[in-house]
Amino acid sequence: MERTVVRCAEGHVFSTASFPMQQADRLGPGRLIRCPRCARLRHAVPVTLAKR
Repeated sequence: MERTVVRCAEGHVFSTASFPMQQADRLGPGRLIRCPRCARLRHAVPVTLAKR
């Protein structure tokens, strides 16, 4: 399973095995997932290599 590196709304960067609906471009890149640092549901977007 491919892992995706994401950044939450608080700025925490982490990887996740499940990033729901990655192929749904019409909904935008962000998703609500639980951040391991905040321990809350946060809006998260994939991090590109240039931004790492």
